Amino acid sequence: MNPKNRYMPLLMALCVVAGILIGSFYTNHFSGNRLNIINTESNRLNNLLRIIDDQYVDSVNVNQLVENAIPQILSELDPHSVYISAKEVTTMNDDLKGSFFGIGIQFTIREDTIHVEDVIADGPAERAGIVAGDKIVEVDGKPFVGKKVTNQEAMAHLKGEKGTKVTVGIMSYGSKNVKRVTLTRDEIRTESVTASYMLDENTGYIKVKNFGENTYAELLVALATLSQENLQNLVIDLRDNTGGYMQTAVQMANEFLPAKHLITYMEGRRSPRKNFLSDGRGAYKTIPLVVLINEGSASASEIFAGAIQDNDRGTIIGRRSFGKGLVQQQISFPDASMIRLTIARYYTPSGRCIQKPYKLGDGESYEQDLIERYKNGEYFSLDSIKHDGPEYHTTLGRKVYGGGGITPDIFVAEDTSSMTSYYKKAVMTGLMMKYAYQYTDENRKTLSEYDDMPSLLKHLQRQNLVEKFAAFADKNGLKRRNLMIRQSYVLLDRFINARVIYNILDEQALTEYLNLSDPVIENAKKVFAEGKAFPQKPAPKQVKNANVKQQKAGRK
Repeated sequence: MNPKNRYMPLLMALCVVAGILIGSFYTNHFSGNRLNIINTESNRLNNLLRIIDDQYVDSVNVNQLVENAIPQILSELDPHSVYISAKEVTTMNDDLKGSFFGIGIQFTIREDTIHVEDVIADGPAERAGIVAGDKIVEVDGKPFVGKKVTNQEAMAHLKGEKGTKVTVGIMSYGSKNVKRVTLTRDEIRTESVTASYMLDENTGYIKVKNFGENTYAELLVALATLSQENLQNLVIDLRDNTGGYMQTAVQMANEFLPAKHLITYMEGRRSPRKNFLSDGRGAYKTIPLVVLINEGSASASEIFAGAIQDNDRGTIIGRRSFGKGLVQQQISFPDASMIRLTIARYYTPSGRCIQKPYKLGDGESYEQDLIERYKNGEYFSLDSIKHDGPEYHTTLGRKVYGGGGITPDIFVAEDTSSMTSYYKKAVMTGLMMKYAYQYTDENRKTLSEYDDMPSLLKHLQRQNLVEKFAAFADKNGLKRRNLMIRQSYVLLDRFINARVIYNILDEQALTEYLNLSDPVIENAKKVFAEGKAFPQKPAPKQVKNANVKQQKAGRK
């Protein structure tokens, strides 16, 4: 080996280091521009990649190396600064945009096969005669079954640009024949307001799944519809709503607040404070209001809930929210990938940032937070909630806390009295879900005769589904436990009924059913019945009579 070649990598590395030192010296002493420092450091990364590409013992896909490195760099920041590959960008944005291009089905994957769960009205699939219960076994002439069938792969094959075509092989339930249908992809609307109905003769209910581009418009439609049904009180359900666009949350809060009330503000190192105020044009500024939250409510959900709570505009019921108070900006790269970089924090009107604590680069502990809350008993006791942030006050002087989500005005514990290891295994193994799908497919013709939740539920309650499930589970590896089945009967029955109702009807029917026995909903109704939807100013602390104290002191 030529001795010169042996030392070539070392010489190159020394040159790189020398270049960086020289560049840093001139940058620090003459330019005074921090951006130049960043550029110099990025040159070091570029040089490293060139060295690897030129000198590494094996051939390396440098593009893939960069793709893997960017998430690692961002992970050293906060938990919400992330990299999104070009493949993931479209999928990530579909829900918030309110539409996508596809064939118009909702599906689940069972036994390595796509099962059509629901068909979107007037979409390509419905127009082609595809119905719930059908299986998709081919895509564009090739078998599409087996381990390769994942949610990501299914969406990649079925979604596409508007006007493009895809041929699917359909196998109807109970048939072994494959029918091939060519579909033209079209725009499919997705809704973020997934349920809207009257809980009783005076109380309206609206469930918001996320905060997307069309959410505010959907909310106005729902409110207008409920207003025609004697709407006097309103429940907005944000449980398990992970957020979305901050501006949408501001628009929604504006609908319920008088003029010139602070909704939220954002501020960062390079982002000057920006206030978001109500303009007083909302049509529902005085309606008694309850907002439901839980540990799955995050980001924009917390902006809305915080605005209502801090302005004493309504009552917050449920469990402490997630605690995401960071604002991300989307920055796109030429290849269509992007990063979501945290540029500011948002604050509720009282001045609290509800972002829960995190350590730079420690995403694992951050992700485990909800599990730790469960272990610490927070889901079951208000006293177990740990407030890591300072104390603030609402407009009426009520105490609220920063640094860890929105704590509800009325806490409702999670009910675990019926929980058993049998029920947990039935859920975790997927057996209950599998049974509900199988039962639906086998009885779809009869079940489809019921077009509303109450009538379908009445039918299901006569079918002894828990007993049938226990027999099914026993044959599929979950040993029968009669005592546990009796203890968890309500949970088992509720789960199976819920899935069948969703399979046959829709998400609104599912929500209506689940709300029938929901203690959080019952608490909301109680608040309205007692006229306490508008929080009251805390009563002053009672002070013992000063004269009595003086008299006692005089006796001494």
